[in-house]
Amino acid sequence: MSFPIEQGLFKYDITDHYAILGVPINADSRQIRQRYLKIAYILHPDTFDGKTEKEKQLATKILSKLVNPAYETLSKDRSRNEYKLVLSQMGYNLADELSSITIATDEAQKLLQTSQDRELTYHRLLTPLVNQQYDNLDNIFYITAQISELNLIYLMLNQGEQVKAKAKTKPPKSEPKATRSSASTQGETKKDDKKSAVDTSLKRAQEYIQRNNLSKAIIELRETLKEDPNNSTCHGLLGLAYLKEKQLTMAKIHINKARKVNPQDPIVIQAKQALDQVAPDSDKSKSSDKQQGGGFFGLFGKKK
Repeated sequence: MSFPIEQGLFKYDITDHYAILGVPINADSRQIRQRYLKIAYILHPDTFDGKTEKEKQLATKILSKLVNPAYETLSKDRSRNEYKLVLSQMGYNLADELSSITIATDEAQKLLQTSQDRELTYHRLLTPLVNQQYDNLDNIFYITAQISELNLIYLMLNQGEQVKAKAKTKPPKSEPKATRSSASTQGETKKDDKKSAVDTSLKRAQEYIQRNNLSKAIIELRETLKEDPNNSTCHGLLGLAYLKEKQLTMAKIHINKARKVNPQDPIVIQAKQALDQVAPDSDKSKSSDKQQGGGFFGLFGKKK
């Protein structure tokens, strides 16, 4: 569902369920439930304190179309863990762009620049936004956007540390001249063995997909990415598997990653074509929304 938020994770076509509920990304099921019940009480038609029938209808729509789906995703351990994996992958992919990303909110800027405890700062900046998020219908989307940008920077900073950690390499040891040729040969052998193992895993994953054993395919491909994180075929196959599982967000992440690595890979081309059949280009969708008065308020009526 589209609605007028173009900051934070929403900017990258990820619905930020944590921002919608106003809970931190590391919130547990108890925190999520408590927050949901509070929001539901505010927006439910039997308890909503609105002045007009139109406001009451809008509150009901927000509850049913935004808040309830967010709670449905985050309240169950399996779906919450899968969703957090999506966010982690997104943060990891965007970590290199941290220095060039445009930040619109003061809270996100403060988190980016903090030299103090990041977790503490994140929660401190989040709290006042959450406290006023559902006080007024007109402010819900504005504040949710602020929270989502805060979440995005938090994810990018955390995943950026992992990127740096993986990038660190030990300085090469000096070798006697007589042994360098031997060491080079050993290195090439290890490289060939690794490629062979990756190719075998990819073939096995393709067979799983063909037999519609998607859970095994996804596990196989995830393990392969640990060995070869920039393998375009692996990302493409993983995108196809997620498409078949109807996990569109995960599919987009891996197919987009595959296209960045090698857009000419036949598997990548196939995956992109499959994705386009399910979710046409966002630019076309946005254009269509504008022509039809789309977006959140296009569905619910124009905002005054």
